[in-house]
Amino acid sequence: MALTITNNVASLTAQHNLGRSSSALNRSLERLSSGLKVNRGADGPAALTISEKQRAQIAGLEQAIENSGKAVAVVQTAEGALNEINTLLNKARSLALDSANTGVNDDDALAANQAEIDNLLDTVDRIANNTQFATKKLLDGSAGLKGETTDANVKFLGGTTDTQAGTYAVAVTTAGERAQAAATTAQTGNLAADEILTVNGINITLSAGLSQTDVVNRINEYTSQTGVVADANGASSTTRLYSVDFGTDADISVVSNTAAAATSTGFGTSKITDTGANVIGTINGVTYNGSGNVLTSNSGVTDGLRVAIEANTGANAHATVTGSLGVATITDNSLQFQIGPNQHQTANLAINQVNPDVLGVGVTNNQFNNLAQINVTSHAKAQDSIGIIDSAINEISNLRGSLGAFQSNTLEATANNMRTTLENSINVESVIRDTDFASEIANYTKQQVLVQAGTSILGNANQMSQLVLGLL
Repeated sequence: MALTITNNVASLTAQHNLGRSSSALNRSLERLSSGLKVNRGADGPAALTISEKQRAQIAGLEQAIENSGKAVAVVQTAEGALNEINTLLNKARSLALDSANTGVNDDDALAANQAEIDNLLDTVDRIANNTQFATKKLLDGSAGLKGETTDANVKFLGGTTDTQAGTYAVAVTTAGERAQAAATTAQTGNLAADEILTVNGINITLSAGLSQTDVVNRINEYTSQTGVVADANGASSTTRLYSVDFGTDADISVVSNTAAAATSTGFGTSKITDTGANVIGTINGVTYNGSGNVLTSNSGVTDGLRVAIEANTGANAHATVTGSLGVATITDNSLQFQIGPNQHQTANLAINQVNPDVLGVGVTNNQFNNLAQINVTSHAKAQDSIGIIDSAINEISNLRGSLGAFQSNTLEATANNMRTTLENSINVESVIRDTDFASEIANYTKQQVLVQAGTSILGNANQMSQLVLGLL
């Protein structure tokens, strides 16, 4: 190579190599200080793309695991409330069994048991209405199937997992009826003498001088024991009695110790008996035979849907309304849980309503239509109450089982699987992006030596032009 002054090629070569070594040293310093070997796209375009996707997945997995933990808390809140309801129902069952032992208990004992059962059912209703997680209510039906009706004479009672959301027409073709008994003679004057009226085995003492209104009020004082309501809206304003409950399991038996007359209750000394009738109607155009005043679908898209038909007023108070009764709109308000890191990785949970008026519905050969109606003031009523309570306990237990299965098999199992996936995903992201300190420190040392050597060589190269002075 020629010895020149104007162009110092050796210096340029040393500068170029020194610059490369300096850049490599700076990158090594950045990797060691940040802990990452990929800090920008230029460090590894493909690695950065894969790593960012892994980071999104890792963040999703961490949030999904947290979501599952929150969902477990919701389920446990509902299950804890249902456990308390189970306890209350077991206590109510014990009271019903005690009341069925009528060979020992007198009327006062039966009335005391009934009062305690009423209190227990009020508590069950309160728990159902007030149990909530934050502001979200869980047991009043708002976390499951919810029904709204356009006719005030139709009440939505509930559905099952087979009931599909939609709008369905409801109509009653044959009215459900209460058992009823009307006096054979209208009472137009006050009672001429004391009278004992026996209603469903309960003796009601009526004092002389009572008007028809007084007689009706006196009979209604025993409704909790007889299951019968009295009014004066029957034919020709005669005193009429009818059962509280509807259906073929509702019976009435009335007899007086006084002959029928205008100055008596008018029921006479011949026993009057009657049995109610079950409602028959259509839901979504399909005919179903009801139980009492409750229509239950057992087929098609409405399978499991239950609605109660309200009673008429006035002279027809013993029967349900009939005809077209608008529509029932069913919406699925199941709780939605995001339990996966990606779109549509969700799980649904429906929690049925557990108020007393929707528990124990549809028990056959039973005078009561639901848990709210149970009465233990006689042997027969206590026996039927036990059947209703058993059905309610079964429903609550099944619901608790469903919640437990959802918590264990869906939430906790999924969370455990995601923890394993998270561990492996973080490992992959670490391999792609994290600095290998052992390797990088060796590289750093090498680049540091090259920079030091390059600096020394550059100094020598810069001095080569001074050799020309020796020739001059």
